[in-house]
Amino acid sequence: MYRGQSGMWLWVFHRLTGVGILAFLFLHVADTYLVGLGPEYYNELVFLYKLWVFRLAEWLLVGAVLYHAINGIRVVLMDFWESGVERHTQLVFGTLGLFLLLWLPAGIFMLKDVKWFA
Repeated sequence: MYRGQSGMWLWVFHRLTGVGILAFLFLHVADTYLVGLGPEYYNELVFLYKLWVFRLAEWLLVGAVLYHAINGIRVVLMDFWESGVERHTQLVFGTLGLFLLLWLPAGIFMLKDVKWFA
């Protein structure tokens, strides 16, 4: 039974991270568009990115990009490697392990100077 197994959850998170990355892309295009309207509009928006909420969102975005890329490599291995399906469990743990190994230290680095709730 496939429903609820690790492959399904990795697929769900892959889709969610893809949508999240696409949403960020639209936001990025919109805030970059403000440069054309004048620097004062752009500067009024950019100060928001220094707030703790946006810094946390930036770290989540890095996590989404990392997970999406690493899981994409797992999907390619599953499709093109003869033993990929047989080694599904190892690939799942490898995907999650590599993701956490890269993402958590990135959070420490990215969030070290955040003034929480200030």
